[in-house]
Amino acid sequence: MSHTAKVLTVSDGVASGHRDDTGGRGLAQHLATNGFEVIDHAVIPDGRESVAEALSAMAEGYCGLIATTGGTGFGPRDLTPEGTSDVLDREAPGLAESMRAISPFGRLSRGRAGTIGSALVINLPGSPRGAIEQIDAVIDVLGHALDLLAGTDRTH
Repeated sequence: MSHTAKVLTVSDGVASGHRDDTGGRGLAQHLATNGFEVIDHAVIPDGRESVAEALSAMAEGYCGLIATTGGTGFGPRDLTPEGTSDVLDREAPGLAESMRAISPFGRLSRGRAGTIGSALVINLPGSPRGAIEQIDAVIDVLGHALDLLAGTDRTH
């Protein structure tokens, strides 16, 4: 079964047009290479409220993966995890922990993972290399998680 994905780039610089969205584009390409059909890619400025609103809108009536990139570090505007937590129905700490454990710099990520309805949300770093490195840490189980959310997994 193939799965769909949506990518949300969270960056003041990209949203204002001052920076190229290398992280979001790279993540979308990587997901497509790994069998996901990327059906949406949005860009929003940093901020707790902007993230919460965008995730709620992207998750409404959607069953699939929503991968955010950016805003997971220690900068004053890095509030993606807080905005994500505001709208998650259920946390998936094993995914976030696995993504953080993949590299020394990964341990500095504050990204969250969890569900909003039937959508699986994962927060990834803004760095293209970091985002791909972290999604690769969990990509082997994402299809199974999405099948469980959709109610199409018959192994349980």
